[in-house]
Amino acid sequence: MSERLERIRAALEARFQPASLTLEDQSHLHAGHAGAASGRGHFHVRIVAEAFGGLAPLARHRAVYAALGALMDTDIHALSIEARTPAEAGA
Repeated sequence: MSERLERIRAALEARFQPASLTLEDQSHLHAGHAGAASGRGHFHVRIVAEAFGGLAPLARHRAVYAALGALMDTDIHALSIEARTPAEAGA
C-alpha cells in the first residue's frame, strides 16, 4: 500500500474506528484529467462505522472530509465515499 493510502487509512481509522475500511487508488483511471496534473489522487473509500448512525448521507461525507483534514488539500483531488453503519452493511 502506498504511503498516501496509509495516511488516508490512518486518519479514517483514528476518527471512526471502522468495522470495515476499503480504500482504492483510482488515479490511474483519471490520467490526463486536469486534477491529476496537481499530483493529488482520485480515491474511493468504503467505510463501515457505528459513528455514522443517525447521520444523513451528506453529514457522513462531511465527517469523512473533516477526518481527512489537510490531506484533502495535499493528497486528494477527488474522493468517492460509501459510508454505512454496520447494520446497513449487514455486518
